[in-house]
Amino acid sequence: MYRFVQAEKANHSVRTLCRVMRVARAGYYAWRDRRPSRREREDEHLLARIRAIHKASRGMYGAPRIHAELRLEHGIHVSRKRVARLMRQDGLQGMHRRRQGRSGAQQASLAARVAPDRVQRDFDVQEVDSVWFADVKQAWTSEGWLYLAAVLDAASKRIVGWSMGDAASTDLVVNAVSMAAATREPDDPLIHHSDRGSGYTSIRFGSTLTSLNLVGSMSRRGSPHDNAVM
Repeated sequence: MYRFVQAEKANHSVRTLCRVMRVARAGYYAWRDRRPSRREREDEHLLARIRAIHKASRGMYGAPRIHAELRLEHGIHVSRKRVARLMRQDGLQGMHRRRQGRSGAQQASLAARVAPDRVQRDFDVQEVDSVWFADVKQAWTSEGWLYLAAVLDAASKRIVGWSMGDAASTDLVVNAVSMAAATREPDDPLIHHSDRGSGYTSIRFGSTLTSLNLVGSMSRRGSPHDNAVM
């Protein structure tokens, strides 16, 4: 009820909204000003992931498909009902259409963006700047969620590139690998290994790897341990 008051206060007075919803104004203001609970912070982070997947699908994915991608591609285990609730509250929904297969062009485009697993969990790398691992992590701060994209050299175990921002965007991962390449200046093509997150499978990121003379590698579907060293 308080969320409804918050959403509609630009159109009606708080006094009127609280009267209609039969809640106390003091209760609404206490709800508005209190520190977000751990559950609410987790929901905010989860919703950011849901929005990114929904946007990457061009609004096609509904709750079932997004729930599956969260579990299989990102290793996030939450209930389908929770995903549906957050999407409903945020006004997100999938596009319902008749069942049809992807066109040959769509299948070719998707296959081109997903690199094979060239590492095969062989994390014992001896040569510096021959294999890099990458991932995006997040942390709750006093200003909201902070997202960190990092690139790790497999041999030295040193972070060689990173980027920070308030969203898990393609810019974040592009900036991180660009920093790594500028800092290390590798002579020979090396392997860049990541999961299948939307940033790493974007056309822009693939073009960036090509321009930097890097060879893409990605974890297999539903195998988060393929990137465990990161």
